[in-house]
Amino acid sequence: MPLPPWLLSDRAGLVLLAVLALIGVGVPVLNLLVPPDHPLHLTAYTVTLLGKYLCYALLAVAVDLVWGYMGILSLGHAAFFALGGYCFGMYLMRQIGTRGVYGDPALPDFMVFLNWKELPWYWHGFDLFWFAALMVLVVPGLLAFVFGWFAFRSRVSGVYLSIITQALTYALMLAFFRNEMGFGGNNGLTDFKDVLGYPIHADATRIVLFVLSALALAGGYLACRWLVSTRMGRVLVAIRDSEDRARFLGYRVERVKALVFTFSAMLAGVAGALYVPQVGIINPGEFAPLNSIEAVIWVAVGGRGTLVGAVVGAVLVNYTKTWLTGALPEVWLFALGGLFVAVTLLLPYGLVGLLRRRREAAV
Repeated sequence: MPLPPWLLSDRAGLVLLAVLALIGVGVPVLNLLVPPDHPLHLTAYTVTLLGKYLCYALLAVAVDLVWGYMGILSLGHAAFFALGGYCFGMYLMRQIGTRGVYGDPALPDFMVFLNWKELPWYWHGFDLFWFAALMVLVVPGLLAFVFGWFAFRSRVSGVYLSIITQALTYALMLAFFRNEMGFGGNNGLTDFKDVLGYPIHADATRIVLFVLSALALAGGYLACRWLVSTRMGRVLVAIRDSEDRARFLGYRVERVKALVFTFSAMLAGVAGALYVPQVGIINPGEFAPLNSIEAVIWVAVGGRGTLVGAVVGAVLVNYTKTWLTGALPEVWLFALGGLFVAVTLLLPYGLVGLLRRRREAAV
């Protein structure tokens, strides 16, 4: 089957998909089939770490879609990521049942500890996988649509929109910290046992989650690449470059922005849902505004408006974070700030953007 023209012309995207296919096959082989004492063996910790990187990369692609192609600097995508994570975490908590510390078949341990008598109405249905999977898309998407509809109809843009998105995620963080909300408060949701009946800590389950993360990243990238290659994509770039001109040409700018913003939030929700079973916990700290700022830095480092650059930046920055927080933990935040300043001044188009411009100049 021949590749569609919009993908055939995307050489960087084809390389990305090839790399994802390679690690999607290679990582399970190196983890499950290579003996533990072999130097090429990948431990369960490494598999989980790589899975986290893939989830972060999908989040970065979602941010790049709205920032790189539509000019919306969202500082609230961590909220959509965390909401998707909480939705799937609620499903995982309902699967614990009588295996919890208090042995209650209906209430999670933290509710029993807080002397709750019955399950809140918004927890009903999360014992079903299909319902939880649906909510992973619906909850972040609905919040993004409602927020975007009012913000974009009011023509809020630029730094004001960035401040509002940051305020949104900060407000959600404060709300989820409250025990009265029924989401575990400061401790969040944890102590998961299984997913779809399979032990969540088993090596085979970790591999399946890793492969699903790779497939989700590939699917999210293809969906975004297709979107920006269509007429809708040209409208997005027109809105980014001159919103008033696009509006005067007859485009319903607020509808286009709300639609794409919602789709981006749903991608972030999927990333969060895949992240939670791999790390084994979700707490209000995932709503922290710093997480949204970090996602923006990933995109800036890799290259805004390239999609591939978002993946490169997410993996590169998070690998650096993993190394620095282990070797020099007190240096990481200063390094992150310095990285953003350095990229802004020296690499305004990011790593992928720089390579593309050099190739175009050589031609």
